[in-house]
Amino acid sequence: MAREGGGLFAGFRVLGRFSGHVPHVLRYHGRHREFYLATAVGRSVHTYNVSTRPPASPSRNALPQDITCLAADRMLIFASHDNILHAFARNKEVVHTYEGHKARIHLLQPFGDHVISVDVDNVLIVWNIQSEEEYLQVDFDKTTFAVSAVLHPSTYLNKILLGSEQGSLQLWNIRSNKLLYSFPGWHLAVTTLEQAPAVDVVAVGLVSGHIIVHNIKFDETLMKFQQDWGPITAISFRTADGHPVMAAGSPVGHIALWDLEEKKLMCQMQDAHSTAIAGMSFVPGEPLLITNGADNAIRVWIFDGPGGTGRILRSRMGHSAPPTKIRYHGQNGEQILSAGQDGTLQSFSTVHEKFNKSLGRGSINKKKSKKKGLKLDTMALPPITVFASEVAHQNDWDSIVACHQGYITCTTWSYQKTSMGAHKLRPEEFSKYKPIDIYATAVDITSCGNFAVIGLSTGQVDVYNMQSGIHRGRYGKEKAHEGAIRGLAVDGLNQLTITAGSEGLIKFWKFKTKDLVYSTELSSSPSGILLHRDSGILGIAFDDFSISVLDIETRKIVRTFSGHHGRINDMTFSPDGRWLITSSMDCTIKTWDLPSGCLIDCFLVDSAAVSLTMSPTGDFLASTHVDDLGIYLWSNRSLYSLVSLRPLPADYEPSVVTLPSTCPVQDVDMAGDEETSDEMIEYVSPEQLGEQLVTLSSLPESRWKNLLSLDVIKKKNKPREPPKVPKSAPFFIPTVPGLIPRYIAPEEDNDTQSKVVNLGVLAQKSDFCVHLEEALSTNEYTAPLNLLKSLGPSNIEIELRGLAPEGGGSMEMMLSFLRMIGMMLDKKYNFELAQAYLALFLKLHLKTLSSEPNLLEEVSRLSTQLEETWIHLRTLFNQSLCVLTYMKSALL
Repeated sequence: MAREGGGLFAGFRVLGRFSGHVPHVLRYHGRHREFYLATAVGRSVHTYNVSTRPPASPSRNALPQDITCLAADRMLIFASHDNILHAFARNKEVVHTYEGHKARIHLLQPFGDHVISVDVDNVLIVWNIQSEEEYLQVDFDKTTFAVSAVLHPSTYLNKILLGSEQGSLQLWNIRSNKLLYSFPGWHLAVTTLEQAPAVDVVAVGLVSGHIIVHNIKFDETLMKFQQDWGPITAISFRTADGHPVMAAGSPVGHIALWDLEEKKLMCQMQDAHSTAIAGMSFVPGEPLLITNGADNAIRVWIFDGPGGTGRILRSRMGHSAPPTKIRYHGQNGEQILSAGQDGTLQSFSTVHEKFNKSLGRGSINKKKSKKKGLKLDTMALPPITVFASEVAHQNDWDSIVACHQGYITCTTWSYQKTSMGAHKLRPEEFSKYKPIDIYATAVDITSCGNFAVIGLSTGQVDVYNMQSGIHRGRYGKEKAHEGAIRGLAVDGLNQLTITAGSEGLIKFWKFKTKDLVYSTELSSSPSGILLHRDSGILGIAFDDFSISVLDIETRKIVRTFSGHHGRINDMTFSPDGRWLITSSMDCTIKTWDLPSGCLIDCFLVDSAAVSLTMSPTGDFLASTHVDDLGIYLWSNRSLYSLVSLRPLPADYEPSVVTLPSTCPVQDVDMAGDEETSDEMIEYVSPEQLGEQLVTLSSLPESRWKNLLSLDVIKKKNKPREPPKVPKSAPFFIPTVPGLIPRYIAPEEDNDTQSKVVNLGVLAQKSDFCVHLEEALSTNEYTAPLNLLKSLGPSNIEIELRGLAPEGGGSMEMMLSFLRMIGMMLDKKYNFELAQAYLALFLKLHLKTLSSEPNLLEEVSRLSTQLEETWIHLRTLFNQSLCVLTYMKSALL
């Protein structure tokens, strides 16, 4: 992909990204009368409607770099990256950009017609929102007052309250640039400031876990609370629904709820998030609390139960740790199953986020796990490394089988029930104890959904029934392979099971009888295999970074590819089995064309792709990457635009392609991409590709095929009776052109007109004859040939009749015509026209030709030429027919 967007795949969008470490923003839309939630996800801002069930699909927009700070006022959303601040309007386009900071911005505060930003170098700038100009700049000394929090106290005109890492607070008048008051503080760093429902009252969160409810008018502390989970990350007050409650977030993901009337802890919501609570806000007037965190989750909690504890009303969540394996589920190309390092198995919809599902975490004992809670769960299974799924019978029993990291037991999962299934699949000899050094390495599920085949690190391969979980047999006497199983596959009709071992052998087994059918040694130790069931093509990745393609029908290696310079992480086939797409630790994603055996596409990404899967409908390629929470979709450009599938040269240097953002590719961008392939679109095929090739003309058959049958056609088309003259006058009487309409006077019959034919007119030569005479001296026959090609069959016959002396032509013209046919046969183009024109010429002038020695000599030369050309053509036809017959009858 030397030019971005010019290759086979173009970045489309990312799935499964909902929240980051940046606190969310809640804003009220006056005209819509609804609350909107804005979250920063990488380079994009997602906006959700809070009141819809579930939240509406987010509107998206992207910045050049990851967003580090987010804020919003009544009209605009402010987002900063590094030292630049942007303002979004209508959640879509950037309408303002504010440049002036020298360091990264880490605090934002909208302030009427102004917005305040503070950078890590302790410079505070007040911007005029509309004019984008600096209204005020204040530099603070880091050693005495390092700004760590900023707040505009309610009803305090032109004033802001600043918190510092030293613990003191300052109240400033922004308009007059004056420090009004300094609060001594509590000698502990201020982490957050939040306005309470009461005027003059502010909640101050400290790094020690203390929350100080302070009256800034009289500099008095009203209440003091402390939580034991570390610094206060976020504070929010429940307002306007009669419950004086304050919520506080912690770095470990717990939420504490404090009763402000009784001044005591009301309840705790432990493990609300698996990471620090980044943002927290009560929806005004409703018992709803919205939280987000770096665990890639947004949750809406409702407080409608006894004890004041909240329950999850709605949520949007993805993987909290990078996904390790992804596969399309089903044949409609709408769901992607994803297993992550966080131990969860999730399903992401490519259509709409509301169809996403979480199948939960794997657990040894689900009931005990629920009692213990998320953090203390010792029953949790390790992350899933490999899984296989099938839609057949998914409504009847479990349809997914998964291997866990370093774990011998394989688990089943139900896609329909969106939970872990009933069975734990492991060999009977290990039912009483769990070996430490033996674990499941590969798994496959049959296309009928009835059986699971599981390979172990010892070389054992076992078959289990998916409905009952019963062991149904083992391949080999004790082991299928001497080394660990690196991959296994079952064909589409449950005839063959293919297993690959680390010792470098691939074995074919009868699926039902478990007998060994065939074994072959590979060039190197395989790292994984992938079977395309429809075509019976097996892709094999090796530890030496090469790839082989094996035909399971003939059991032979039919293709070998090399070009990766790192471990091959994953492979996927296109739905038609034509392409094999591979990803490697060298950060490349390569597409190999199997029929031609060539590399047709290659592009670099910033972080290596860990897993790949191609949609069964062929429209998207999905990838997951090292240390990345998202699933990235790449659209297959060959479906909607002209893409060159020519082999890439050996010295091809791929360029780095940026991963797609959550913003789908716009039509404008696609139009821009088309410019790169203009050269290919404007390609005009030459008249003849090569001198050795016989080329036909592009004229329709009606122009040349019936030239010999023109007399028959004329007889058939001859009218039975002559046309009758109309008795009455014409309906439209012709008029003389002009401003005043006048009828044309009828022409009087002039009997005195001469009936003698003017022979001078007939004696004039046609253009074709003139061109033929010129060509006799210049030897350039392009002009007469083009003229002949533009004529219809009847006109061609008239022109050829006129070549003979009795038709007004001459022997020289006939000789010139024969030389034109000779030139066409020499150059081997317009081949069928040469045959048709020559046949008609011979039919018309055979007597004349036989009586003229010059013409006879030219005709005999033409005859030799025709015979040579036909022998050449016949040889090519016979070769092609021979190859076709062999292809039909032989197995490759």
